[in-house]
Amino acid sequence: MVYFYKQIPINYNSWGDGPAVVLLHGFLESSTMWQPVIAQLSKKNKVIAIDLPGHGKSGTISEEHSMELMAEVVNEILLHLNISSATLIGHSMGGYVALALTERFSEKVNKLILLNSSPFPDSKQRQENRNRALKVIEQNNKAFISMAIGNLIINSARDKFKNEIESLKAEAYTFPIKGITAAVKGMRDRKDRSSVLKNYPNKKYVILSKGDAILPFKTTKNILENDGVTVKTIEGGHMSLIENSNKVLELLNKLI
Repeated sequence: MVYFYKQIPINYNSWGDGPAVVLLHGFLESSTMWQPVIAQLSKKNKVIAIDLPGHGKSGTISEEHSMELMAEVVNEILLHLNISSATLIGHSMGGYVALALTERFSEKVNKLILLNSSPFPDSKQRQENRNRALKVIEQNNKAFISMAIGNLIINSARDKFKNEIESLKAEAYTFPIKGITAAVKGMRDRKDRSSVLKNYPNKKYVILSKGDAILPFKTTKNILENDGVTVKTIEGGHMSLIENSNKVLELLNKLI
């Protein structure tokens, strides 16, 4: 299905009936990443999976896709579907978008679940890495995509999930370059939403992987728990829906 946001196509799909659950993918991913959990989650819920702007089959809106802009797109789709409230599940960048939506429309969020994500902004070093990435993308976007996706999988699991990694790369190669750079800029410039997560009054969970190369596991876990967030830990790396899909599904079934 397609919703037009300011004449830009935004792709989404829905399954099942019941309380709404919105799935938001990460950077260089699309709604297809949620395939391992959709069948089970949609047995008791109305599951909506959205291709965020510049990813999957969705178009590019502007030169920078801020987390606020992408949250606005998600909200517009919820309005289009007459959904007044939902549980948000966001992986990595999708978690940043979920937090931005929670900040502006907290009354619409029943539960908040971040998967391999956090409320913290980029460090200065991380921002510099994003700027270098933008230059690499301009010179050789396929090389960037291949390297970036490969680095998301824990080293010890790369051979085991070689086919899944290649499938992710093949899909990401079809994304518009402007959409990829717009997301990089949006993540680079995103603000600290620690207070949003800390002050969110409903149930909130963060699922962290012990071998995540993107998020420092121990530091992130300690800070979040001190802020009153329920943290669930699993084995694997940043791409937990590939590396540990059964455990992720088990947790989501319990948390939703």
